[in-house]
Amino acid sequence: MRSIRPSSAPRRRRGAPRALAAVALASALALTATACNGSGDDNAGGPASASATADTGDGKIKIPDDIKNKLKEHGIDIDKWKNGAWKNWDKDDWLREANDFVNPIIKGLWDPNRMRDANDPDKDKGVDDNDISGDQGVTDPTPEPVRAKAVRPTYHGSAATSGKVFFDSPEGTMVCSATVVEDPAHPGKSNLVWTAGHCVHAGKKGGWYRNIAFVPSYNDQGLTGAALAKATRPEIAPYGVWWGDGAQTSQQWIDQGGETGGDGASYDYAVIHVTPEQGSGGKSLEETVGSALPVNFDAPAVPKVSSITATGYPAAKPYDGSLLYQCADKPGRLSVDAAAPTMYRIGCTMTGGASGGGWVETGADGKAALVSNTSIGPVSSGWLAGPRFGDVAKGVYEAVSKEFADQ
Repeated sequence: MRSIRPSSAPRRRRGAPRALAAVALASALALTATACNGSGDDNAGGPASASATADTGDGKIKIPDDIKNKLKEHGIDIDKWKNGAWKNWDKDDWLREANDFVNPIIKGLWDPNRMRDANDPDKDKGVDDNDISGDQGVTDPTPEPVRAKAVRPTYHGSAATSGKVFFDSPEGTMVCSATVVEDPAHPGKSNLVWTAGHCVHAGKKGGWYRNIAFVPSYNDQGLTGAALAKATRPEIAPYGVWWGDGAQTSQQWIDQGGETGGDGASYDYAVIHVTPEQGSGGKSLEETVGSALPVNFDAPAVPKVSSITATGYPAAKPYDGSLLYQCADKPGRLSVDAAAPTMYRIGCTMTGGASGGGWVETGADGKAALVSNTSIGPVSSGWLAGPRFGDVAKGVYEAVSKEFADQ
């Protein structure tokens, strides 16, 4: 395994303040409805607007040169978008184009069909036990599989802080799981979501993903089959669609994160700041869903933890991503790299799509807190591993909170 150099510094987006300015600027523009989602292409994307549009009525968009030049500084070439280049990413060049996190709202992009068709990002990217365990650090015996249990609907009543993250990658539409967490800068009014680093950034061979959005209590009623296929957007997303307007992951994930083998897994976490696609009446995400979890950056060592509960929307077979599941197990230890922190590992049959989902531990005081998120598992399923939060995770979390403290 490649060594990962620990660091207490979070990943700062290159030119982060400018990137957020680009989001605001891009959000003041619009593409036509046809350009956004009329083609059925799974890689649709581009800037959109709730106010003035640039639609001339002939399907063309006219934007002043000075605005186009400013957007180009942040990797958004409006002329390319107008000509249909938004349909596909240049897979050899997307790292350069995605240095800054730019994620303008595209109203209606994530409709029920697009949400249902999103794939898990871990498809065919599992790891084998022997590939990542070895004899590095401390690794306990492989846990016995724990069969995931379906969460009883309504999900808002059973797991109000859980939801799904949707995003576009060069491979198509993708999905992960995520958790609403508290924001120290806005007590009781958090707009922060916790997920895996690989759900927002591709790691060492890629850049930031696009069209990142969070749907709390996705499919709240637990619909299946024909009922789900006919579900409306309010049924699929009863608490709205919340777009990421800021995100950070660890520098270790940026530098070392890989598709297989657990590279960067000990630092595979991210925090997203979100804003509502439609008006929320001035309410924050936490106020909208009624809850947010605290994050414990000093979680107890494995021998002192009696049980951890992992929650997520598994999407790889035998699951289809429509229903929320949980696994509860006493964790063991997994070392993927002697230079990196040892990870938590539990028995669980959840598959890809559950990535990013929260791991909750109830302390001696009876209070629940987020202590990890789903990061990796074996090809054959049966267990999951997640990073143990420490100083690096705390740095990522606090950086996002501080960045939006005045908003």
